[in-house]
Formats: sequence, structure tokens, C-alpha cells
Amino acid sequence: MTDLPRVALVGRPNVGKSTLFNRLVRKKLAIVDDAAGTTRDWRAAEADLAGLRFMAIDTAGLEDARGEALEARMRQGTERALAEADVALFVIDAREGVTPTDRYFADVLRKQATPVILVVNKVEGRETMSGLGEAYALGLGDPVPLSAVHGDGFADLYEALVPYVPIPDDEDEAAQDEGPRKIHLAIVGRPNAGKSTLLNALLGDERALTGPEPGLTRDSIHVEWMYKDRPIRLVDTAGMRRRARVVEGLEKAAVDESLRAIRLAHVVVLVLDGNAILDKQDLTIARLVEEEGRALVLAVNKWDAVDDKGEAVQRLKDRIQTSLAQVREISALPISALKQRGLDKLMDSVLRMHDLWDTRIATGRLNRWLSGMTQAHPPPMAKGRTNRVRYMTQIKARPPTFALWCSQPEELPDSYVRYLVNGLREAFDLPGIPLRFLLRKGENPYADKGSDEG
Repeated sequence: MTDLPRVALVGRPNVGKSTLFNRLVRKKLAIVDDAAGTTRDWRAAEADLAGLRFMAIDTAGLEDARGEALEARMRQGTERALAEADVALFVIDAREGVTPTDRYFADVLRKQATPVILVVNKVEGRETMSGLGEAYALGLGDPVPLSAVHGDGFADLYEALVPYVPIPDDEDEAAQDEGPRKIHLAIVGRPNAGKSTLLNALLGDERALTGPEPGLTRDSIHVEWMYKDRPIRLVDTAGMRRRARVVEGLEKAAVDESLRAIRLAHVVVLVLDGNAILDKQDLTIARLVEEEGRALVLAVNKWDAVDDKGEAVQRLKDRIQTSLAQVREISALPISALKQRGLDKLMDSVLRMHDLWDTRIATGRLNRWLSGMTQAHPPPMAKGRTNRVRYMTQIKARPPTFALWCSQPEELPDSYVRYLVNGLREAFDLPGIPLRFLLRKGENPYADKGSDEG
């Protein structure tokens, strides 16, 4: 697939590039031998690292050779692969430590436009740790230690690749030219809050059994539906009581199924009883939805039966402000599922929250905004030194997830991170959805090729 990001494996001969290549593509496509120069041309194959999909390019060893000799032609092929790559893995050998050839090519790679991740291969035992320590002197950032032969250290490689290889969403492979992506919508809440009544009202059909008895819904009900030309998969779940009250095995299985529905959903509608708004169990469910990174909409049901609506609205606002601070601008809609009131506004809010949850922001726009934020309020000093905020990019959507590079991420206070997150919500109109904010150490990894995006 030519549209996948391209990751080139480069380094001097016999450092284990082909072994790493075979591990990433999960096939023995590259010949592995102790003899230097076994790989003479570069080959590409689709790789999968814990869900990160990219084209891995195995190159010939970098040789300091010019002219028409075989080594020179091998070098030219490697340079061509490097120029076409989105990121390079510069592989060195921990057993041998940093060699003069490694230093030479590290200098060459620093001048390339392609971002470079330093990989220290063959980290296998205490005797190889000195080679890992030497790698820091190459000036290519924090090295990633691993053993391609034994499959160790690939979690760290995953983290290093994330800024350059987007994390796939559940339906990215299926997101298609034939129309908008299907929205997975889960309806959750405490027993007898009116979840099944809401499902039936939306469908205009008695699809789910309803009644005054709590716990009628045992299994999750899945229904394919369309709303305003948007395909939706509706999931009605069993009522979720506090774990201390869940004693029956069947009920526990139903609650586990509800938790799974939340994890697989894009948007979750939490149905509240208008006469008992956001009690402890409602808040537990809401926090779980936020922790899972799902978009959340509150449906305040049985609104027609609420006596003091003003008091109920104030209680709802207070509970959101004090207990759901991360998503305090969440959508909360009064409805009556029984009398089919407020359902269009509820579903319009669902569509809006889904689209916000699926937001992608160009890197150029983000960094122009970041520059203004840091000029208005610079980050506090860290151990007597300036903590430089260098660069920011969005690494995935669903939910929007951002990476921020700074000189001392471990010293950046939570209060300053909240300042950035709140500013991000306001500047890019992202109210009420979960955001992820990851701190990274080092220079701008896109310094030579990403500054003009947006």
C-alpha cells in the first residue's frame, strides 16, 4: 500500500537491520547472515508494530564509498530510500559500541530532512549497556534499546514511531469513498433510567423490552440505523449498578458487556433520571467513558416528570463543574424518551460531538497557536533553567491526541499543561470531548520538513 508512511532502516553493515526488518514485517523476507554486506539492495514490505502500519524499507549497509564500486552503488540506493522515507531508524550495534563509522553517518543523518530515530540493537545483557550509554553522544536524541533477535524493546520503538506513523482508528481501513463512517453509539446508564425506552423512541419501534422493573435488558442490543444520512450502530446496554450490588453471575456478565460496549463506542449517551441527576454511579460511568477516550453526551430523561426544573438544571451544572472538570462543557440535553421529546436535539448533539471527537488540526496551525500561548505565559523555570516548549503536533484523532516537545517535560507543571489544554479547547472549538496530551523530550522532530504544514 503506497499510501502508508515509509520507515527506512539504515546503518553500517551487520548491525541487525535485516533481522529488525524481518521482525517488523513478520516474515523472513531479508536474508540474515553474519557476513557484512549481505543486503545489497533495498527492499520494502508492509510492517505492523502493535497496530502501527507502515512500509518498512530494509537498506544496504551505509558504506563510506564513492564512485562506481559496488559499495558506492549500495550507498546510493540507501540514500535514495532515505530521501523517500518519512522517518529513518538509524541502527547501531550495542555490542560493538559507537564506532567512527557510526559517528560519521550520524553527522550525515543530522543534516538530512528526514527525521531520525536512533535504535541501539543487540541490547542483550549487562555487558551491552555501555554501548547503549555511548549512543547518547551521537546527538540524535534518546536512543531506543532493543533486541531484534529476541523481540525485546519493541514497546519503546512503538512510542518512538507514534509521532510519525498515525495510530489507526477502529475504522480507518474501512473509511471509504462510499460515504461517511458509521458512528458507534452506545446508550448506557443505571437500571431503569429509560435506556431501552430511548432506543425504541429513536427507532420508532418496540425493539427492546421495557417496563418498570430494573434489569430487563440483559444482553446488549445492536441495531443498524440512519439519522440524517449518517449510518449509526445503536447499542442498548444493561443497566450498570455499583459493583458492590452486582451479585448475580448473569448480571455481572451483562455489566461486563456494557463496559465492552463503552470501549468500542465512538459516542456514549449516558441516560440520567431527571429526578436523580448525576448520582455517584452516574459519575462513575461518566468518568469511565472519559477515561476510555469516548465522546460523551448526557440525556436527562423523564424531564416531563421533574417538578423543579430550575433546581435540576443548577444541580446538573454544579455536578459537572465539580466532578467532571475534564469535560465540563459536555452536552446535556433534557428529553422525555416516553413522550418522544427532545430526541432530535439529542441526536444532533451526538453528531456534533462525534465530529469534534474526530477532529484533526494541521501542525502549522497548532504551532502558531502554541507560539502565542507561550509568549503570553512562558512556562515556569525548571531547576533554574528555562523549560523550552519547542513544538507540538496532533498524532491521532478519536479522541484528539497531541504530543508536545519541550526541554524538560518532567518539570512542566500540571497547571501549565491545563493552561495549554484549556487554551486548545477554546482556540479550536473542542468543548466537552476528552483530549490526550503527551509530553516528549527533545528538539522539534519535524524541524526540517513539518514547519510549513497547515
